[in-house]
Amino acid sequence: MDSLSDTRIKELELKANDIRVSIIEMLLEAKSGHSAGPLGMADIFTYLYFEALKHDPENPDWPERDRLVLSNGHICPVLYSTMAHAGYFPVDELKTLRKFGTRLQGHPHRDFLPSLETSSGPLGAGLSQAVGMAIADVMDNGIDTSRTIYCLMSDAEQEAGNTYEAALLAGKLNLRNLIGIIDRNNIQIDGFTEDVLPLEPLAEKWRARNWHVVEIDGHNFEDIHRGINEAKAVFENPSVIIAHTIPGKGVSYMERDFKWHGTPPGIQDIEGEPAKAEQGKIALNELRTLGGKIQSEHQ
Repeated sequence: MDSLSDTRIKELELKANDIRVSIIEMLLEAKSGHSAGPLGMADIFTYLYFEALKHDPENPDWPERDRLVLSNGHICPVLYSTMAHAGYFPVDELKTLRKFGTRLQGHPHRDFLPSLETSSGPLGAGLSQAVGMAIADVMDNGIDTSRTIYCLMSDAEQEAGNTYEAALLAGKLNLRNLIGIIDRNNIQIDGFTEDVLPLEPLAEKWRARNWHVVEIDGHNFEDIHRGINEAKAVFENPSVIIAHTIPGKGVSYMERDFKWHGTPPGIQDIEGEPAKAEQGKIALNELRTLGGKIQSEHQ
């Protein structure tokens, strides 16, 4: 496996930062939506859409494309933002998030935006959808199919029983064309996952269901590159990547704070955080200056 060049890593880092800026801008405009998960998964989505996925924004129904299933549909701001930056639709359309008549629903809806693979919302359902796609692909193209089915999941939805039912079936059928990616950010709407319903030992649970397990730093592009390529090189089992991420990544007052799971900036005062009138301005300034590392043109 070739490593990513320093130049390519820098390009991906800057693209991920642009995607985070768009996430905050669209949430401020919508005045509703989720902040922590989308910001935390921006690096993973950037790598997928700009490095790993076999896809064509100008021909989204290309039959040979890889499939991406977003199970935790509430983090759709990062999916929409990444797709817009990849050329699926104009970046300006992101400002219509959650507005009446928009294609960018609060949870992904394929009838509104046909370039989506699935509609999603009920947590735990995405892996079953992805397993069905993987089975169909093997039936159509044989076990040596070149397509990869990716399923993005939250860690909290590992608490849902149907996730493990799908995992058991995929492990039994040795669906080597299936890669799950778990956003292991350790939070959910009610608190920290290990306080609400402990998930550990998470990796061992997936290995027990006949999955190859890879753990990565979800903000390190070289590690993301290594993890996805390792998963794609496994020929005996489906693979799951446990991506350790920071919820709210890039916005200091949001990072690792479960209170920002389902709250956008600028709509309410949260104890110990900036006043709501300043939340959006601070978030955008931190992202546009890379945490103060560069001078902002917007100051």
